[in-house]
Amino acid sequence: MSFTKARFSAKFDQTLLMFRQISILLLCMTLISCSGKEDKIYPKKTMITESVYSSVTIQPDSLYQAFAIVNGILDENLVEEGDPVKKGDPIAQIINNTPKLNAENARMTLELARKNYSGDATVLSGIEDELKAAELQFINDSINYNRQKKLWAQGIGSKSAFESRQLAYEISFSNLDRLQNKYKRTRNELRTLLQQAENNYRLSQINTTDFTVKSKINGKVYALHKKEGEIVTTSQPIASVGCADNFVIEMLVDEVDIVKIQKGQSVLLTLDSYPGEVFQAEVSKIYPKKDERNQTFLVEAIFEIEPKVLYPGLSGEANIIISQKKDALVIPRNYLKENDSVLTEEGFVKVNTGLSSLDSVEIKNGITSETAIFKPEE
Repeated sequence: MSFTKARFSAKFDQTLLMFRQISILLLCMTLISCSGKEDKIYPKKTMITESVYSSVTIQPDSLYQAFAIVNGILDENLVEEGDPVKKGDPIAQIINNTPKLNAENARMTLELARKNYSGDATVLSGIEDELKAAELQFINDSINYNRQKKLWAQGIGSKSAFESRQLAYEISFSNLDRLQNKYKRTRNELRTLLQQAENNYRLSQINTTDFTVKSKINGKVYALHKKEGEIVTTSQPIASVGCADNFVIEMLVDEVDIVKIQKGQSVLLTLDSYPGEVFQAEVSKIYPKKDERNQTFLVEAIFEIEPKVLYPGLSGEANIIISQKKDALVIPRNYLKENDSVLTEEGFVKVNTGLSSLDSVEIKNGITSETAIFKPEE
């Protein structure tokens, strides 16, 4: 009897445990079913676009900063901000008396070098006089030497007289050769000094003309950085000049995405000054150097159709189109867990993803458009 009761008690415990498990399973299914009423969706076939986001700044094409080549004081700004300029038009005038004095000194040095080289001064004329006297002395000594040489060959005269004429001849020859070399050397030195003086004078003339800062392009003056009376140095810009009509779009792309960017890719952008409008552009240039301060690369694009009015520094946002695909199986990004699985009625299922946008992702395989999926808990 006790054995029968024990068997009955064990069977009752097993039945009670099974009932509890079934109750828990039914409760989970009920929770999933209730949750599915709100989060249950099906993948859809639609177009998906993968893009790279970037911030946008509008700048004039060929924008550059104009610098002075000489130091001085800004005498006058010859243009105003917003004025159109042509290539070669003066922008600013600088005052500095030092180069003018240097130019005058260079002119006087050039004149002296010309006189010295032309022979009007005593430098070459003195050597020329010595050279003429040495030539006459050499001719005279040469005649006497040859005459005495012939007499000595005939046995006429003394040996000491012959040797004396020979010595005088050799000395005059040596003196003439020395003066000829001196004349050539001095003339070459004076020619070099003349060329140097001419170069210095031309350089001083250039420096005096560099007091006027001129435009290098046809465009517009966008900024004047110095006021009249302020000190100007060669390391500080005086003005910013750029094209008047053509503007470029400067985009800062994160280093993670820069390898996806190529010239010719389409760009969709919005500007804060034109709310609600979307403009189209095309990538025109990729700068290869990374900005270490913000870990970004500079990318330029050109408007397909420019807005009616643009100003330097206008800001906005852009999406650079990397790729597009039609009839892609797409789900919301927040339904994807850990980038490789989705929650279905049968639990989590592994999937392979493709293109991704800001809020959607393409599913290549693992589920179909008839597979119900649920939003996973965060």
